[in-house]
Amino acid sequence: MSLFKNTTRELVLRIDEFFDTIEIGILIFREGIKAYVHGDSEAFESHLKKIDELEGKADKFQRAIENEMIVHSILPQHLSDIVKLLDMLDEIIDTAKSSLNEFYIEIPVIPESLKNDFINIADVSANAAEELIPAARAFFREPHVVRDKLVKVYYFERETDKSSFNIKKRIFHTMPELTLPEKAHLRYILHHIESISDRSQNAADMLATMAIRLML
Repeated sequence: MSLFKNTTRELVLRIDEFFDTIEIGILIFREGIKAYVHGDSEAFESHLKKIDELEGKADKFQRAIENEMIVHSILPQHLSDIVKLLDMLDEIIDTAKSSLNEFYIEIPVIPESLKNDFINIADVSANAAEELIPAARAFFREPHVVRDKLVKVYYFERETDKSSFNIKKRIFHTMPELTLPEKAHLRYILHHIESISDRSQNAADMLATMAIRLML
């Protein structure tokens, strides 16, 4: 059963644009981290500007979707769940933007030996968010396949946790050349990166519950 059969063409378009914006935002986040770690400040600031614009677009699409659903009484029985889902998805791009801003504001020094680790954990955390979007799209078209599409979200969230644990262990156990404040700063920056996968897991939990309710 597709929810789209009861929606307007404009609403369908806005929902797709909202998802597209989040997907592009996650890609920009990924590239922004790489640019920072590699010391390409010009590219990094360009990505920071892009994700700021995308986050603003996502907010506008979210408000437009919610307003249209309320004004035209579209899917009233699912309205509260959909509003909550959109908010949780919007938090993902908000978190990606916040993470890049932390790099811009605090200018963390990434040791050469950890550069690949920071790029890799950003990739894995971003993967969790990227795998969430097809599941969110499926909710409106093929809700029965949502749970299957969420498997990779949970996988990448767990891999992000494992990667974060290993990097932190390495920082605090095997890098005596770093001061305690430097170690704490790197841990703080890691927390922001892995928050994207945490937000994705929360949204995945919500999606799974919504799909079950829809099919009851």
